[in-house]
Amino acid sequence: MKIIAGSAHNKLAEDIASYLETSVADVTVDTFPDGETYVQINENIRGEDVFLVQPTCPPTNHNLMELLIMVDAARRASAGRITAVMPFFGYARQDRKDKPRVPITAKLVANLISAAGVNRVVTMDLHAAQIQGFFDIPVDHLYARPVFIKQLREHCGLDPKNLVVVSPDVGGVKNARAYSDALGADLAIVAKHRVSATKVEAMNVIGNVEGKDAFLIDDMTETGGTLCAAADILKAQGAKRIFAGVSHAVIGDSARRRIEESAIESLLTTDSVPQAYGTNVEPISVAPLFGEAIRRINHGESVSSLFDI
Repeated sequence: MKIIAGSAHNKLAEDIASYLETSVADVTVDTFPDGETYVQINENIRGEDVFLVQPTCPPTNHNLMELLIMVDAARRASAGRITAVMPFFGYARQDRKDKPRVPITAKLVANLISAAGVNRVVTMDLHAAQIQGFFDIPVDHLYARPVFIKQLREHCGLDPKNLVVVSPDVGGVKNARAYSDALGADLAIVAKHRVSATKVEAMNVIGNVEGKDAFLIDDMTETGGTLCAAADILKAQGAKRIFAGVSHAVIGDSARRRIEESAIESLLTTDSVPQAYGTNVEPISVAPLFGEAIRRINHGESVSSLFDI
């Protein structure tokens, strides 16, 4: 196999290659003065099983275009099979037509990836699982849940008898239920009202959190607004310690400050994007998860057993 890294998240690609006891292929990725992306693969990949590691995180359009160009370069270099490893799938929230005259951009991106020549996609914790159906090629959809559960059990010192898993909105209840079942904990929901794309008013808590440790779980955060508003109302309802977990922390400086000043003691996240860092942010590596998935795909083995907790 060959592991090829784009410029979006070199460290994750190197960690995946290290897990597989190999090295990242020699590739030149550069930008012309006018902003165009230039890619050259500097070693032979003819007939190889090629895995392109490139989350489409900010700058989203640049990283997506870079991925497409790398795919075309690999295809024209006669790669045997091309797998796009996208730990974070950008545009996933634009997965339906919820207003008049708006695009379904997640479907457009799926079409672009397929048209470029990708044979398979590996991703993690899509905003909506049905996005897998937007592709006409195989999609291996991994989950960060086993990684978070292990961290909570071994390092956070939380007692399942005094723990409640909280969904910050109604849409995340199914995911939160899976965590509560795995941990043997109670379940609660924060009913929220979104004022705008950046402002959220949390309204009420469905469930009992008084005197308990709370673990807020969501698929991603950008501004931290939803999580921090939910943490505030949980604190007001009598929760003792509040932890949060997000699969993709696509956060900036303002979000980091907001999380640091909030009632959240620690934000667990994966290193699916390079933006996942901060004072109260605890990134957990998913390189072993993706490395093992890549190894199994390369050997023609089952990937579904990676979901076992």
